Amino acid sequence: MNLPLELFSSSVLTFGVILLAEIGDKSQLVCMTLASKHRAKTVAIGAITAFALLNILAVTVGGSLSQLIPKQWITIAAALLFALFGLHSLLSKEDNEEGVSQMKSARGVLLTTFMMIFLAELGDKTQLAVITLSTTHRPLAVWLGATLALATSALMGIYAGRKLLARLNINLLHRISGLFFIGLAILLLLDLYQSL
Repeated sequence: MNLPLELFSSSVLTFGVILLAEIGDKSQLVCMTLASKHRAKTVAIGAITAFALLNILAVTVGGSLSQLIPKQWITIAAALLFALFGLHSLLSKEDNEEGVSQMKSARGVLLTTFMMIFLAELGDKTQLAVITLSTTHRPLAVWLGATLALATSALMGIYAGRKLLARLNINLLHRISGLFFIGLAILLLLDLYQSL
């Protein structure tokens, strides 16, 4: 098989596997919820940057990453971040100058999105799939296919967040997203507890 065809087929295979695994996953739901309250472009940049970096780690470092950072610490950090974001959402009030508020906090939204996606996906099933695929296929093709799949999933979540959730009352949306993120934190900690 010639190199371009091999790269293409490996990328397409990776894209399909990762996209199917990611539909409805927590990172897509995080993107959906964040995009309902913040600029879609900022959320997209944060999410796609996190996915691209995670996929670089997965194809270059592979399985040794989980040996460097214990999964329990990653899970605890992700749960803490989700809980803090959930509390922030529950306690926030409607801002009449929403556009100004979004402009001022774009860097914060970008960083929050990046950190939430990065911690939620570090060691997740899709990252493990990328590691596994990169052992049998060319790493560049796996990285490209996985990053495109995760970006597609994030953009689908962002679109849904902008179109569906944005129509809700902003205070109700804060409560829903706050409970969602606190629920994610609890689920992560329960999963950690069951794995011990």
